[in-house]
Amino acid sequence: MSDIYIRKISVLVGLAPLAMACGMSAAAAQTVLTVTHSSPADSHFGDAAVAFKDVLEGGTDGSVSVVIQRLDNEREALESVQLGSQECAIGSTGPLGNFVPETRVLDVPFLFNDYAHARGVLDGEIGQNLLAALSNYGLEGVAWLENGFRSLTTGSRLVESPEDLRGMKIRTMENPIHMQAWEAAGVLPTPMAFSELPSALQQGTVDGQENPIPVILSNNLDMMQQHLYLTRHVYSPGILVCNPDFVASLDDTQRAALTQAGAAAAAANRARVEKDETAGIETLRKRGIDVREVENRDAYREAMAGANAGFESEFGAETLQRIRNWSPE
Repeated sequence: MSDIYIRKISVLVGLAPLAMACGMSAAAAQTVLTVTHSSPADSHFGDAAVAFKDVLEGGTDGSVSVVIQRLDNEREALESVQLGSQECAIGSTGPLGNFVPETRVLDVPFLFNDYAHARGVLDGEIGQNLLAALSNYGLEGVAWLENGFRSLTTGSRLVESPEDLRGMKIRTMENPIHMQAWEAAGVLPTPMAFSELPSALQQGTVDGQENPIPVILSNNLDMMQQHLYLTRHVYSPGILVCNPDFVASLDDTQRAALTQAGAAAAAANRARVEKDETAGIETLRKRGIDVREVENRDAYREAMAGANAGFESEFGAETLQRIRNWSPE
């Protein structure tokens, strides 16, 4: 073996540890962020997660890599973010009230008139103060998203008026505000995780459920129900949360990109909800579910009114009135 060849081997061997170290350093420099959501990939939350990933990875030149996973149990997702076993989560705010009691006010029935009203409140001072309150409970609120306005579905039992609901078992989220409102209407609210809902509907454990159109559509809940009533009784916000320690570990550029990614997620989510609201009802009709527009929503408002005194005691009549009376400046 020639001396030149031996020297080449020696140089290559000497460079190998340096190359490995550089490779390890590059790998260590990349931060991996896992974000979960509770809906199929092709859904309003799925679109939010993709927008979040694209903007965050682009805004950090790839120094933050986002992994999207589905996790149906939203309570479990929030607990995991609190504990730091996952970095971020997208989901409904129904379970959030068990972690951040202040946010329960958003679940009061007939609080918002329409999407412009709800989004205006959440994007304004009231909503941003609520978002900031999450930091007191081991969560970092990044952005408000939405599921849309919730409507009622039932199986074989037909509901002509709120009176017909008395004694029916309706699945609700694990949310005391929702449960109190339905109890006031004579319903037997049956709280359970969303992951348990399909089997409960199939087995007849519950007589019906209530969810926004995008959730009903993307999860094929119409396949297990016969009637859809467009009650639009509660606006259902969504939220993007992250672990505070994780956010604190990011540099200034990465944190700025996280904020931008949250805004992009909200925009994509709301656009998809609008699309699904417009086309979803007709799609559900074509699939065979009996869709009924509720002309007298005030009847449902009145049926749930027995819970209002409790809501005013918990959140303050002034706070509720401030939200109800919100208008663009």
